[in-house]
Amino acid sequence: MMAFISVLYMLICKQIMTVNTAIAGLSEWGLPAAKMVLISGPCSVESESQIEQTAAALAQHQVQILRGGIWKPRTRPGSFMGIGDGALPWLVAAAKKHGLKSAVEVANAKHVEAALKAGVDILWIGARSTVSPFVVQEIADALQGVDIPVMIKNPINPDLDLWIGAIERINHAGIQKIAAIHRGFSTYEKNIYRNVPNWNIPLELKRLIPNIPLFCDPSHICGSLDLIQHISQKALDLNFDGLMIESHVDPHHALSDKDQQLSPAALGAMLAQLIIRSSTSTDQVFIDNLKKLRNDIDKIDLDMLELVAARNKIIEAIGVYKKENNITIFQPERWAEIVATRKQYGDEIKLSDELIMDIIKAIHREAIAIQTNILNNGK
Repeated sequence: MMAFISVLYMLICKQIMTVNTAIAGLSEWGLPAAKMVLISGPCSVESESQIEQTAAALAQHQVQILRGGIWKPRTRPGSFMGIGDGALPWLVAAAKKHGLKSAVEVANAKHVEAALKAGVDILWIGARSTVSPFVVQEIADALQGVDIPVMIKNPINPDLDLWIGAIERINHAGIQKIAAIHRGFSTYEKNIYRNVPNWNIPLELKRLIPNIPLFCDPSHICGSLDLIQHISQKALDLNFDGLMIESHVDPHHALSDKDQQLSPAALGAMLAQLIIRSSTSTDQVFIDNLKKLRNDIDKIDLDMLELVAARNKIIEAIGVYKKENNITIFQPERWAEIVATRKQYGDEIKLSDELIMDIIKAIHREAIAIQTNILNNGK
């Protein structure tokens, strides 16, 4: 079924992208060997003692990279926007003292220059920056000739092209140590998440660029503490390479995003509950049984695609018939009938409403495209 949904997703996107990007693996980042890479630290570096105490505590909980906000792109002026350049030495010193790599967000060439001068180990580009090719290109130009890992968060809107474009711009600057960070996407719809996960997009990114390390940022997806463990486990189950989780030594008094920051102790307790699964197995019995089951799925998928193709042939006939009788493409009553009856049948055969709607919406989009082509071009 997942293979079928992937095909439907590509129908929605109406594009097949290929990316030829030379990207180094995490083994070249100089990180200690671990089952997953854990990035943690405060939303904002607020004082030298705050980042030092946070780093000391995080070093006891499997953290390899200490993150800290130096320049904060707040939605409205008047909020705490970070200490700025003066906090960089605190972050770097705290990381080095406790055997961690330091990481900071950069949003322009000035930030890059200051971070490199201070000796920051890893840079990341935030979602508000990824959305602008001009900003990403400015950062890329500032990184020409520099060998430093760069992590790139998805843009705030669910646009895979923008995300890939940002990766390509940084790669074209000569950076090979690149990772992607999934932090969710903005939506106007009421939702339990601060930014909806929309897992299909990072998984499609991984399909297009298989060798890119992929991290998840549960803090910004959730916006609160109650869902962070669930999202972290989901990411690990989907074979993400690691997590970026905000942690503050005193989150109740944090100057920014206090509702989504765990204390180091709470982070450690949560990590102890996570299950890290293997991505492969050497058990030949398992391999053989899995292959058989996948072969069964492949056959079912091919059958479904043939049914979709047969359905499209009927859609073409309907399009011709509508054109001959000067009838509009979209028929609201028929669409309402399809939604109601397919959802009802889906309930009977134990398929979720979400899955049913994803399938019929994709098929309906294709049907409209086919009929539009017939009415306008006669084909």
